[in-house]
Amino acid sequence: MFSPSSKARLTEHDLGRFQGETLFDRIARATCEAGCLPRKELYEAWEVARRVRRVFRGGRIIDLAAGHGLLAQILMIMDGTSTAAVAVDTALPASTDKLHDALSRTWPQLRLRVSFEARSLDSIELQPDDVVVSSHACGALTDLVIDRALAARARVAVLPCCHVLKVNDPGALSGWVDGALAVDIMRAVKLEQHGYRVRTQTIPATVTPKNRLLLATPA
Repeated sequence: MFSPSSKARLTEHDLGRFQGETLFDRIARATCEAGCLPRKELYEAWEVARRVRRVFRGGRIIDLAAGHGLLAQILMIMDGTSTAAVAVDTALPASTDKLHDALSRTWPQLRLRVSFEARSLDSIELQPDDVVVSSHACGALTDLVIDRALAARARVAVLPCCHVLKVNDPGALSGWVDGALAVDIMRAVKLEQHGYRVRTQTIPATVTPKNRLLLATPA
């Protein structure tokens, strides 16, 4: 069974599973050729990116806690009006360049428009036109991403994970709903209180059980 939630690496042995000419198949083949990406990361980045692009067009992409930076690169592939993308993490995976090279063979514009920076997430300067994204920034990192977007009045999309109830804020809701859900509700409320229009969505639970996607735009 080929589970989209598997942490097994995609390799050239998986190429036969993606023989179509859809955009997803083409991206999947590039990740297989790179041979370094866990299957789960491909499906997570794809499901988040397609929902983000239905709402946010253009702008510079800032992918925080980016890992391999696949989310940023898919967002750039989906919308050529974005001027650039920056994938930021405190430490980038050793195979980041390998994946970027594989994608760039099919989409050469990525070489000029996507950059990777190993630095703290609070050190990059954000602009109001940016689209700030983060897929599974653990625990309080999601709150940091939201706070950075709020300070810049930038658009933001986060897929939270690894909620830590002693650190994250569940408000007064944990007596009624699951603690992790309470935390994410409070995040949505916070954005609304700061004048953002909030959208709450989910990606398929077959990809990840931590599947709540929060998107917000300054009103």
